[in-house]
Amino acid sequence: METPFSGQIAVVTGAASGIGFTVARHFASRGARVIGIDRSTEVAAVIAELPGEGHLAIAKDLTAPNAAAEVIDEAVGFAGAPHILVNSAGVAILAPAAELSAAAWNTTIDVNLSASFFMAQAVGRVMVEAGYGRIINLASQASVIGLEEHVAYCASKAGLLGMTRVLSMEWARHGVTVNSVSPTVVETPLGKQAWAGEKGEKMKELIPVGRFAQPEEIAALIAYLAGRDAAMITGENILIDGGYSSI
Repeated sequence: METPFSGQIAVVTGAASGIGFTVARHFASRGARVIGIDRSTEVAAVIAELPGEGHLAIAKDLTAPNAAAEVIDEAVGFAGAPHILVNSAGVAILAPAAELSAAAWNTTIDVNLSASFFMAQAVGRVMVEAGYGRIINLASQASVIGLEEHVAYCASKAGLLGMTRVLSMEWARHGVTVNSVSPTVVETPLGKQAWAGEKGEKMKELIPVGRFAQPEEIAALIAYLAGRDAAMITGENILIDGGYSSI
C-alpha cells in the first residue's frame, strides 16, 4: 500500500532518543527508509525496532572532523540519495552567562549549530544534484526569545535560523527546501525530568495553551515540511510553542 513517504530516504540525527527517535519512527511508519544517526551506540537497537525495512543505524559523533561527509557517503552507498534530512541532535548546557565555561559554550555551538551545518552541507550537495530535497532543522523557541541561563543554547538556535535562510535561498532553485521548527518544552523523557515539579508548572503558566508540546506533535510538523505539499515553504521558522512567543 502506498504511504506518504514510500520510497523516500530520511536521514535523522539524534535518532536514539527524544524528538529524533519520534521523528525516525514517524517517517518509518509512513514508508520511509530511515538512516538514524546518534553518538550513542544504542542507536543500532533503536533503529532495528522501527517499522518497515531497509533502515540503517550509524553511531557517530557529528562534531568530529569530516563526520558529516562520512555519514552521508555511507547513507548514499547504502540506500541512495536522501530525500529528507532532519537535524535533531542537540545539547542544552545551562549556566548564568557570567559563569558559563568556554568548554560548555564550544560544545553547545559545535553540536547544535556546526554539526547541523555540516550535515546540511553534505546532504545538500547530494540533493542539489538530484534536484529534490527537504532539510528541517530543529531549532527552539530559544531561537527568537531569551531564556535565563540559556545563553549558549539561545545563540546556537538563533544561528540555525540564519543558516536556514541562507541555505534556502541558495538551494530553492534546485528543488531543495530548508526550514526550521522551533518548539517550546517538549515532553520527551529528558524534558519531563528537566521540567518536573514547580519549575515546570511555572513554565506552563507562561504558555497560553497551558501545557508542554508532545514529541508526536513536533514529528507531525516536521513530516509536513518534509512532504511534497510543502514545496512552496522554504526559509521559514515555524514556532510550535502554544503561543508562548506571541505574548
